[in-house]
Amino acid sequence: MTCLHKLAAGAAAALLLSGCASLSEDGGFSTVARISHDRLGASASDMRLLRNDEDASALTQLIAKKLEQPLSMDDAVQIALLNNRSLQATYWSLGIAEADLVQAGRLQNPVLDFKRTHDGSDVGIERTLTFNLLNVLTAPLASRIEARRYEQTKLLVAEEALKVAADTRRAWVEAVAAIQSSAYAKQISASAEAGAELANRMRQAGNWSQLDLAREQAYHAQAVADASRADMAAIAAREKLARLLGLSGAQAAYPLPDHLPELPDSPRTLVDVEQTALHERLDIQAATLETQHTAAALGLTRGTRFINVLDLGAVKNSSGGKSAPGYELTLEIPLFDWGDARVARGEASYMQSVHRLAAVASNARSEARESYAAYHSTYDLARHYRDSVIPLRKQISDQTLLRYNGMLVSVFELLADAREQAAAVNGYIGALKDFWLAQANLEAALGGRLPAAQNAASSASPASQNAPTGANP
Repeated sequence: MTCLHKLAAGAAAALLLSGCASLSEDGGFSTVARISHDRLGASASDMRLLRNDEDASALTQLIAKKLEQPLSMDDAVQIALLNNRSLQATYWSLGIAEADLVQAGRLQNPVLDFKRTHDGSDVGIERTLTFNLLNVLTAPLASRIEARRYEQTKLLVAEEALKVAADTRRAWVEAVAAIQSSAYAKQISASAEAGAELANRMRQAGNWSQLDLAREQAYHAQAVADASRADMAAIAAREKLARLLGLSGAQAAYPLPDHLPELPDSPRTLVDVEQTALHERLDIQAATLETQHTAAALGLTRGTRFINVLDLGAVKNSSGGKSAPGYELTLEIPLFDWGDARVARGEASYMQSVHRLAAVASNARSEARESYAAYHSTYDLARHYRDSVIPLRKQISDQTLLRYNGMLVSVFELLADAREQAAAVNGYIGALKDFWLAQANLEAALGGRLPAAQNAASSASPASQNAPTGANP
């Protein structure tokens, strides 16, 4: 067998082996969906890629069904994972990474050179079939490098899905709290209007001074301004959530619960939040794969520092009816570039990834500690409002009203008590919002969600049903 035949047979075998790498149907999205489901639960049970109009139509129907009732936190997260178009764009990073992996596992196409010369009656023909031998030698290592990059991309895409889920939880809490605060601000405004009208009548009857009347009118004016500001804040919070959900048009009028969920019976106690974060967080796993990838790339750079071009070709010349087979070898001579700059760059990239991994791990531990402390602190504060401040303010309000009915206190004292009562309720709403935000931050810091038994945020029972809801005199 001639050299040409041997080379052709070897190349065919190599090409056959490289052809084993093929594209999957979903580009690895099923892995991302599984990772997300493990950390988000039912909220990620229906993750999918939007490929065509049929998928978009099915999604529209799903969203319409979800919006038939006040949107819960879990439903909001599910819609965001499906309909957030920035996240959908990130999903397609998987297809790009998989294509790079498959491409790395395939050999470069051979190059055929054909030359024909004519000198009188003599015709010369030269045929050269060239293969990139360096590509053949480094293809296994290059495939392993791209495989790590592909796995890293899966983790990064899943991490982005978790970030969108966490942002959606926070936005949901902010929106519902803003709606609750706006509704209560309107109650206060109505109460202040009634107080100002009563003050005006008493002034006309000669029972109040001009100072007392001005005080009530100023309180009413401020209450109207606060209600307007709360209404604007509610609109802004709703729009922020709508952007995360990808809702527009008629869908932007989606319904939300009127109140935040109540506090759970007790906060979750975790044994070691730092180790949980280090074990579960996807950004740490992705940074670890990045370090492994740069280490492998550094090994490839060192291995090819002197040889960057290596081509092997089979040659067959024909002239005057005679054929002369042979071969040619193309080798780059390291005369000016000894590859030391490429190696130095690879070493610097590796050390950079090592320190980035250490930084990500250190930040994750700190975020876990901070979020866990804030989670317990905000729970204690909200419980203090619920169990101490609000009941005491309600008791004072009831006693003041009784004394007013017995003509033992003035209307001015009754109105002053209503203002203090309103401040206490607003404080409780703020504390409750801070707790649910702290839980969302803790879940994000730990790379997932707290156990379902601890999470009561998917319900929408009134947060202040035991608290006074009005401030009418």
